[in-house]
Amino acid sequence: MQSLRPTRSPLRLLPDPRRVIAKSFVPGEQLLFDGTSRIDAVLRRILALPDDVVEATLASVREQFDARHRDLDTVLERSLEAIAPRLEQLGSPVAGLATARRQLCAAYFTHEYSIEAAALGNPSIVAAPDQSGLDAGELRFAMSLRAIGEGHLSSIEFRTGVVSADGSTRLDEPSHFAGTGIRRPHHLHKRPFTAKLRELGFDNDIEARVLAQLPERFSVEQLESAIATLGDIEPTMSGETTRLLHWLATSNYRVQFPTETDVSERVLFPSSPTESSGMEDARFVRFVEDDGSVTYFATYTAYDGHQILPQLLETVDFVDWHVSTMSGEAARNKGIALFPRRIDGRYVALGRQDNVNNFLMSSDDLRVWSDAVVLQQPASTWELMQLGNCGSPIETEEGWLVITHGVGPMRQYSLGALLLDLDDPTRVLGHLDEPLLSPESDEREGYVPNVVYSCGSLVHADTLVIPYGFADVGAGVVTIPLSELLGRLTASTPGGSATASRAATS
Repeated sequence: MQSLRPTRSPLRLLPDPRRVIAKSFVPGEQLLFDGTSRIDAVLRRILALPDDVVEATLASVREQFDARHRDLDTVLERSLEAIAPRLEQLGSPVAGLATARRQLCAAYFTHEYSIEAAALGNPSIVAAPDQSGLDAGELRFAMSLRAIGEGHLSSIEFRTGVVSADGSTRLDEPSHFAGTGIRRPHHLHKRPFTAKLRELGFDNDIEARVLAQLPERFSVEQLESAIATLGDIEPTMSGETTRLLHWLATSNYRVQFPTETDVSERVLFPSSPTESSGMEDARFVRFVEDDGSVTYFATYTAYDGHQILPQLLETVDFVDWHVSTMSGEAARNKGIALFPRRIDGRYVALGRQDNVNNFLMSSDDLRVWSDAVVLQQPASTWELMQLGNCGSPIETEEGWLVITHGVGPMRQYSLGALLLDLDDPTRVLGHLDEPLLSPESDEREGYVPNVVYSCGSLVHADTLVIPYGFADVGAGVVTIPLSELLGRLTASTPGGSATASRAATS
């Protein structure tokens, strides 16, 4: 049987070091040789500058950086918030400073960060909320990308584009601005918060006393008030538990972007302790509720340099985002991908909790996942090391189409495909016994050689569109006729995958 041959688009997304965000830069609390604080010493030097020098220095800053940011004044205001308490302590409150000196203080404690200087890849794609202004037969999409910058720090950024009726794709020119939005705390859900605490081994009297005082939805301020009632009892256990309570609470937050910004300007940048080493591999899905309402969800992996934490993104417009923690025995690893609707009233997802097999998970709560069964085990030579999913399943008339990835000899990553029953997705109806996509010669070299990887695809006009990252360097797009792929899957015999699934769950 002739191999399936996806069509590679000429589109290529490569890292652009010119895409920068501006963020607060406050050096560590270092003491100088005379015992004074480095931060305070810098601020004193700025405060001592003559007015004309302040004006000239700020003018130079504006000449160099104004055109690189949509609103430099707002950037400086946000940086000023971080040092305002130190100015107050030095007897120079912000309100008493001239605008130029205030902004210059902020500029010294601001720096640019190139969000994709190292790599741009692992894309996910969904139909965009706004479908206006298109020609007949066209679909606008939003694509997320894992951007990797200095220190291998990952963030999530976006592009938009259009799939035409003939299946061809084009990308919109991205804005040359980039920004991180405004981060705010938001209310937490007590059930998943409690589940995650206990999953982390903090099922103790201190935790119970704090949680007993909290309502089903609570704020960080309410949590802090409950912690304050502990007093000085059992300081060792109390300190360890309360630190974890704060760590987990701050991983749940909200980010809002100005509505006038382009989607490509909006960067979800690590902003909590759990994400201090990156936000990795977001898998987006356009989720349709039983009442027809639409919400965009994405699962991603928060990494703090030591441990990972599965997180959930939620938005309806790509402007206002809610970030919350996922918990439960089945949500302990990377690669969770939600189905685009409920099945029999329950949420369903793919996962790989043992880092080897593909699992099917179900839950009545988006944030708590405990039920899982093995769906697929490694069987073919190109996937014997481990399996995973490449994003959310796609609903077709023949069944749920799942793009997978497998790791074979020399740690080469390839993409495959499964077909699952629409009503009972634990049933594997078909699978490819050969890779759907493997690295070509010009996609093998990079930070991580011999890898192609995707976090989500879509179907439009009988065309399956798969954006994919290669070698942890850049990203491309391939297309394949949906009917051709489904024909191959429905003609296949599940064989090893189905047998493995039945054996594991019987």
